[in-house]
Amino acid sequence: MPSLIRQEKFLLAALLVAIGTYLVEHTILEAGKTAALLAAIALILVIVLVSTRVAHHAEILAHKVGDPYGTMILTLSAVAVEVIILAILMSDSNSPTLVRDTIYSAVMLDINGILGLAALLGGLRHGEQPYNDNSGKTYGVMILTAMGISMVVPEFIPMDRWHYYSAFTICAMIALYALFLRMQVGPHSYFFSYSYPRAAAKPAAEGGHAPQDGAEGSTAKSITVILIGVVLIGALAEFMSAFMGTGLAGSGAPPALMAVVVAGISAAPEILTALRAALRNRMQAVVNIAMGASLSTVILTVPVMEGIALYTGQPFVMAMTSVQTVMVTITLIAAAINLNDGETNAIEGMTHFVLFATFIMLTMLGL
Repeated sequence: MPSLIRQEKFLLAALLVAIGTYLVEHTILEAGKTAALLAAIALILVIVLVSTRVAHHAEILAHKVGDPYGTMILTLSAVAVEVIILAILMSDSNSPTLVRDTIYSAVMLDINGILGLAALLGGLRHGEQPYNDNSGKTYGVMILTAMGISMVVPEFIPMDRWHYYSAFTICAMIALYALFLRMQVGPHSYFFSYSYPRAAAKPAAEGGHAPQDGAEGSTAKSITVILIGVVLIGALAEFMSAFMGTGLAGSGAPPALMAVVVAGISAAPEILTALRAALRNRMQAVVNIAMGASLSTVILTVPVMEGIALYTGQPFVMAMTSVQTVMVTITLIAAAINLNDGETNAIEGMTHFVLFATFIMLTMLGL
């Protein structure tokens, strides 16, 4: 038991923070915008720490099952965190574009941020880094189709017919993911794996960081910690939403700031895992994480959140703005070119990282 407490001290600390926040929530809100904003920032950091532990135990499970199941567990755990936070924020927010902006931010962060930085740093260390080009092509066309159906076409759907198209979108996303999942874990699973030389092979599914401690590798423990972590994230997100709403009220902060925060929280553990993999010259893991996370975000978050919107009747806008559409188009074209030959390099990484910097700049400008 003492060993377990030491290993999960972050979760224990997060639980104490959640209890303490519950007790002093009204005091902080009454203390003014500055106190509320500082509390929100502190809770964001705590949520990131908890999500990192969730991702760590998802990585342990991934190590047990191997690729491509390992990557699927990692990306699904991140999407679960994102969906829970979004569902909570939707109930507290009046913004009909929160889900759209979060999905857009997640794609920019995953493809341009994670993939770009990993390919840049990995390329500077190792030169050209090989991977299975089938994975890049498959992910790319799936992301393009999913985003086109759910976030481009809605611009042309009249509001009085949106509910019909939204129901269709839910069915289409489920069908796409069902087929993709069958392909990923079935006869086409080799699309998402790469045979590295024995000297370069690492024991873990993602980035080669295998747990050494027997207790640390317990399947039951990992599943329990993931479930507890997800519940804690939901509780902390509820308080974070209230504090951030109060702290940013009337501040002139970009409307999409909350969406960027949500995307950043869900992607934080993936960034560390992808960078470790790139620096170990395992670009296949990076492609699976970055592109798989983008696809999972679109194809799973859209039907869940649209289903909630249809059920509650909450105002909901999924059509991207012109700037967002242009950025997504450039990103997917660049990814299609860069992930077409089975090798990445620092130049390709830099192109995506500059696109990520552009996304940050546009967000700061309120675009």
